[in-house]
Amino acid sequence: MKDTTVYTIEKLMERITESDKNYDYDKINDAYDLANRAHQGQKRLSGEPYISHPIAVACILIDLGMDTDSLCAALLHDVVEDTEITSDSIRRRFGKDVALLVEGVTKLGKVPLSTKEEQQTENIRKMLLAMSEDIRVIIIKLADRLHNMRTADGWKPDKQREKSLETMEIYAPLAHRLGIRAVKEELEDLALQYLDPVAYREIENHLAMKQEERSAFIGAIKEEISRRLLENDLEPHVYGRVKSTYSIYRKVYVAGKQFDEVYDIYAVRIIVNSVIECYNSLGIIHDLYTPIPNRFKDYISMPKPNMYQSLHTTVIGQAGVPFEVQIRTWDMHYTAEYGIAAHWKYKAGVQKSGKLDERLAWVRQILESQTESADPSDLVSTIKNDLAGESVYVFTPKGDVKCLPVGSNVIDFAYSIHSAVGNRMTSAKVNGRIVPLDYVLKTGEIVDIVTSKQERHGPNREWLKMVKTSEARNKIRSWFKRERREENVKEGKAELDNELRRNMIRLSEEEFQVFVTELAHRQHCDTPDDFYAAIGYGGIVLSRIMPRIRDDYQRRQKNGEYGQRLMQNQLQRSAKSQNGVIVEGIDNCLVRFSQCCNPLPGDDIIGFITRGHGVSVHKKDCINILAVQNEPEQADRLIPVRWAGVSGTDTSFRSTLDIVAHDRNGLVMDISMVLAEFRIPVHELNARELKNGNASIVTTLSVGGVDQLSHIQQRLSKVSGVISVERKMN
Repeated sequence: MKDTTVYTIEKLMERITESDKNYDYDKINDAYDLANRAHQGQKRLSGEPYISHPIAVACILIDLGMDTDSLCAALLHDVVEDTEITSDSIRRRFGKDVALLVEGVTKLGKVPLSTKEEQQTENIRKMLLAMSEDIRVIIIKLADRLHNMRTADGWKPDKQREKSLETMEIYAPLAHRLGIRAVKEELEDLALQYLDPVAYREIENHLAMKQEERSAFIGAIKEEISRRLLENDLEPHVYGRVKSTYSIYRKVYVAGKQFDEVYDIYAVRIIVNSVIECYNSLGIIHDLYTPIPNRFKDYISMPKPNMYQSLHTTVIGQAGVPFEVQIRTWDMHYTAEYGIAAHWKYKAGVQKSGKLDERLAWVRQILESQTESADPSDLVSTIKNDLAGESVYVFTPKGDVKCLPVGSNVIDFAYSIHSAVGNRMTSAKVNGRIVPLDYVLKTGEIVDIVTSKQERHGPNREWLKMVKTSEARNKIRSWFKRERREENVKEGKAELDNELRRNMIRLSEEEFQVFVTELAHRQHCDTPDDFYAAIGYGGIVLSRIMPRIRDDYQRRQKNGEYGQRLMQNQLQRSAKSQNGVIVEGIDNCLVRFSQCCNPLPGDDIIGFITRGHGVSVHKKDCINILAVQNEPEQADRLIPVRWAGVSGTDTSFRSTLDIVAHDRNGLVMDISMVLAEFRIPVHELNARELKNGNASIVTTLSVGGVDQLSHIQQRLSKVSGVISVERKMN
């Protein structure tokens, strides 16, 4: 499946001409010229000029029917990251939309986080944020990944496996959720080559051995169906296909079936002009062939979450060979093949519409569900479980349809209706019969949730282990986080104690305080109680971080670090501190923090003896201190100071951040939501528009030290549109 096509600008223009779409040739040529100059001299691992890759991505987008701006962004998608070209220059030359698309794709690159799991999670979060701004960003990214996978034979084996796994777990499910079938199936097949090459070759060989037989069988079936439908005054278009390699792999190697047991390895697709003709065609097919029981699915009346619609039935042909028949209209066909990209391919572009917003509501739902979670693996889990799996369709007593991942139970159903329904649920009835709460739902069942009238009624902690969907899991965690703070602290401390004993981690009381304080800070919790609470409501899963805790403990025990830390603590406690600062050689003096540099715990600091106002504490690199050091009579007034405590102090300190971002609706709200996550006092937040079209937001807040401020800066920098987040010195 290696892509040996030579991609040149001539090839791109040829594909544009063949597409019959109204593209802006001059704009696309201009984008190519800029990209070609920017990538001059750069090579791919295959030895080809690097410009061949963005051209190939643009060609894939032509096949998907994307617009001129998408093609320009595809050609330019690597120039900001890999060359000296800036987003501002792209905006001036190609317009706001192209610049935002390029910036959106560029931001999906890797970010420097502490673990690969956090890095992957942050990449996905950025991807979803970019999608919520403009869905074309992810379509370009899918095309980029598709061409990279087509040419992955030039990568080292470990990179092939790493990228293939990421493709299978993240990109293929996203293509599936967007309904872009061709991209989804090709990504899966390409990834399978590197994840299980032996099985891949076996399936390919099996299909190759029966190629002639398969072609003859499908040809005969197509002819027979076409003739019978024409006899009944229908005008069908009938196509034959073979199931994708990965789909066969799932049936044979995952489900353990024999090749002969894969009933839908052959499929015939019938396209007609109306919905009524779909059902008429179904009746004719069932009259012509014997249907296999329990193999009929009506996705027209109950569409899949990605808006896929078709009638599916599996029948047995006259030769005794089973095959699947899919029946749909042309509109359904366009949606099935191109998903959300069909808006551009068949509707000459699309404006922001209620229907498009509805189709992208799941993106916002995933992002909102993650705000309560402190576990970096939850977002990856959401993509795998909520987007990739098959679905079940169940009904409320009023007849409303709810679509849930296969394996969902009545608790998932309750939370899919509303948080309040889930929180107050006491029991559930399925088809009028009381069922246990872990009852796994099946398509077609009617579910009635019985709720308590008590306002304080809430979920059970055991539900966290029972639910399938991340939406339900995060809503349960949110309730415990909000309603049961003291209980969470108690539960979390008990769970941590049990895990430490189980892992043979033994500490004295003083050592434990040092240990748990540092552990809390590493998990971005301000205090040990915050850390315990996060464990209690499920925001931190101890089993996932215990291997790292155990390794860190063993290393520190071996090096005797805990004893050294305790000695430092005792020395620091022996000196008296004022406002969290110890002044060397002076007790009980007045200490104040300078307004010129606003020092924080973690900064290197120095004291300056003022006249009548005690000791003023500055950062060592403060411009005023640097100036004083050059004046002998003033330099004598400098005095050593240090922060009290191991990890700073319980005192909070004011600091100001200067945020520059691309101006957009909802920017201030998004920044406020991030600040609210940290549960810190925000004293001031002012926003103003700059002359260049950007926005400046200045916020003053109280933090525990430079580490916490750095974490806040890191989170703010991930808000969509944010260009820079700088600590402001007055």
